[in-house]
Amino acid sequence: MLAFSKMHGLGNDFVVLDCRHTPFTLNEDAIRALAHRRTGVGFDQLLSIEPPRDPSCAYYYGIWNPDGSRSGQCGNGVRCVAAWLHRAGALALGEDVRLESPSGPVTVRLLAADRVTVDMGEPVFEPARIPFAAASQADRYVLDVGGARVDIGAVSMGNPHAVVMAASLPPGAIEQLGPAITRHPRFAAGANTGFVEPHDRSHIGLRVHERGAGWTLACGTGACAAVAVLRQRDEVDEHVRVDLPGGPLDIAWAGPGAPLWMTGPAAFAFEGQWLAD
Repeated sequence: MLAFSKMHGLGNDFVVLDCRHTPFTLNEDAIRALAHRRTGVGFDQLLSIEPPRDPSCAYYYGIWNPDGSRSGQCGNGVRCVAAWLHRAGALALGEDVRLESPSGPVTVRLLAADRVTVDMGEPVFEPARIPFAAASQADRYVLDVGGARVDIGAVSMGNPHAVVMAASLPPGAIEQLGPAITRHPRFAAGANTGFVEPHDRSHIGLRVHERGAGWTLACGTGACAAVAVLRQRDEVDEHVRVDLPGGPLDIAWAGPGAPLWMTGPAAFAFEGQWLAD
């Protein structure tokens, strides 16, 4: 029997496990079974809250996709981790706390019990660190996707992202291009693929196809990646509202040398126990 919390950030949903005192022991098969939306619980990502590996951090959180693969970062997930810790009495309102993700430390601050702001670190554009195969760093790259040439931006927010301007695509192309770019061989570890609809310099729309999870109602790191790429091109201002299918996130980035901040909600859905075979 496995106790869990079901949470979501703008519809991007999570199963959260308290592993502060009991080690995480699920293997890939068990994760896939738990992720099944008909015979399990269902989630976009599984989050484990564990003791930190880094002594400068209060807690570590692990991230797994529904297919059992690991993820390096999850923007909506870290907000849910912070809200979970607050409800457990381990995080105070207004307090800055370092949490350790698989990609390294992030700083969280609870603005309210259900609203969290996160220092997501500085975006990484160097191709080798994303990782993305390119001869040199550029604001734009051209991918050959099934014979079509697609312009993208590439960035890491603790996980790899491709950012595509939706207006540059023919009607109906997004549904096919999302999965194809996510598994494109130039992204050695796969990528989350975001399709941007700009409204003005402080407001964009976004849809994201996530590696290991598929189309999602919201992707926190995807919103950060989209703003980072557009800010690098001087196409958006420092503060940007990002409208995702599940709702809005507020992203702020002053530019190179500064951390990128993401602010948004975190919600509890229910508590449960999974009766595994």
